[in-house]
Amino acid sequence: MQLKIRVPATSANLGSGFDSMGLAVSLYNYVWMEEAEDLGIRSRDGVPVPQGEDNIVYAAVKHLYQLCGKSLSGLHLEQENNIPFTRGLGSSSACIIAGLTGANHLLNHPLSTDDLVNLAAEIEGHPDNTTPALLGGIVTAAIDGGKVYWVKQKVDRHLRFYALIPDFEMKTETARALLPAEVSHKTAVHNLSRAALFSASLLQGKYENLRIGVNDLLHQPYRLELIPGSREILDYCYQQGAYAAYLSGAGPTLMAIVSCNEPGFLPAVRQYLDGCGKSGWQILELSIDNEGATLSEEMYHQ
Repeated sequence: MQLKIRVPATSANLGSGFDSMGLAVSLYNYVWMEEAEDLGIRSRDGVPVPQGEDNIVYAAVKHLYQLCGKSLSGLHLEQENNIPFTRGLGSSSACIIAGLTGANHLLNHPLSTDDLVNLAAEIEGHPDNTTPALLGGIVTAAIDGGKVYWVKQKVDRHLRFYALIPDFEMKTETARALLPAEVSHKTAVHNLSRAALFSASLLQGKYENLRIGVNDLLHQPYRLELIPGSREILDYCYQQGAYAAYLSGAGPTLMAIVSCNEPGFLPAVRQYLDGCGKSGWQILELSIDNEGATLSEEMYHQ
């Protein structure tokens, strides 16, 4: 028997909720895992993955085994990576959660959900991708004294999340290096009020508030400079009926939240991107994932 783990992509920050808010969407990475006498890692879909101990999934498994005082003689991993790397959709968090979820099962569940949330955030450095990847839905989280305090809420499945994915990468370290070390009291108040408004409005169905809720001053104004035409694309999304449009995570993906009753949104944005020289950009129509990471056992097959 081998484990099959499915982990959703995540969109973090949600505009104003820098390093504290994120949600899970219906795009998935899959990992097949079983204990073995040696280390064997392969890709099922042809997407290159690290073959050694620097593989993020393996590193997470090994880390949990060490924390529990258990030895790991070897591991066989197979990966299917549908979440694009370094695009602001939580690819590294998905790998971390896959590793920790699988290892916790193999070790007979020594860690609680809270333990997994804390450990994943410790590895990743912030909880806004790893927590919704594990739990699903929309998650608001804060770290205090090394512990993650979180709330997960389910989101209306009638909303659509359109991921506009550029044909270039943006590393998180590069995007973070652009940010100022300090901001004014006025800027802090601006973001706090809008993050609170976004979360409450999304859950109460007051979607007309979301455009105000994603209005950010902490990170987006700096990061959008690295994505030519991004401000105009966000504006066009609003012209086509989006409730909200924002930079997903560290970017460069742009995310638009749209009613399921706007069937013309995708073709209109596709035409706009093609017309401004961005035919290499991909658009994915996604929905919320309220379930988070799932795990099942299946018979091994080559």
